[in-house]
Amino acid sequence: MPTHCPECESELVRLEGEVALRCINPKCPAQIREGLIHFVSRTAMNIDGLGEKVISQLFSKKLIKDVADLYKLTEEQLLGLERMGEKSVTNLLLAIEASKANSLEKLLFGLGIRHVGAKAAKTLAQQFECMERLALASTDELLAINEIGEKMAESIVAYFEKEEAQQLVAELSGAGVNMDYKGAKRVSAEESDSFFAGKTVVLTGKLEVLSRNDAKEKIEVLGGNVAGSVSKKTDLVIAGSDAGSKLAKAQELGIEIWNEERLIEELNK
Repeated sequence: MPTHCPECESELVRLEGEVALRCINPKCPAQIREGLIHFVSRTAMNIDGLGEKVISQLFSKKLIKDVADLYKLTEEQLLGLERMGEKSVTNLLLAIEASKANSLEKLLFGLGIRHVGAKAAKTLAQQFECMERLALASTDELLAINEIGEKMAESIVAYFEKEEAQQLVAELSGAGVNMDYKGAKRVSAEESDSFFAGKTVVLTGKLEVLSRNDAKEKIEVLGGNVAGSVSKKTDLVIAGSDAGSKLAKAQELGIEIWNEERLIEELNK
């Protein structure tokens, strides 16, 4: 097994409870480069034209050292890259500018905070609504959110306690990157008078009118909680076509079952 990082020569460590060996040097060039590639990816900030090869060139030429530097790039710098003509550069600068308007969850996911995936980023953005409030959140406040576990809560608090992270967020904000959640606000069970308020709902099978993500978001906005599996705590199962074992379990447990038509009828109220 290797003992040192092949990129920066830092000693590798095995974190408790994990099999993988990791380089934990925050200045490791390979980690910084991969972090940049993640930041611009489709599921994060979605900056079209900033692929792996362009990021690698920018990084090797020392034109960028972190994600905030992407918003300082000039036409002259980009024209100096391989296979970057005027039209490509213009389109790339427009894409970088457009990414500033992304909703908070895109930025949160792009920052690459350990244990925070796209789904958790959306939950955090809905709950705190702005970067400033999230950055000041305590472990207890984070643990009070259904989907946030102990490891994730500790990771988020540790991230925002770092001076480097605070400086990075300040630089991004200064560059005009949006720091607020722009999506539909989630209503708490206490505030909602919806049928779904406080209920645990499971979606199964293929829906014809709504996508699963759309249905999930609409239910959660109305104060419901969408779970991935059926249990005694499940209040309602929405069954589309070709519903399998989840539907069978719901029938076995005597849980209320709706089809998509009944779901849409209730959402329209």
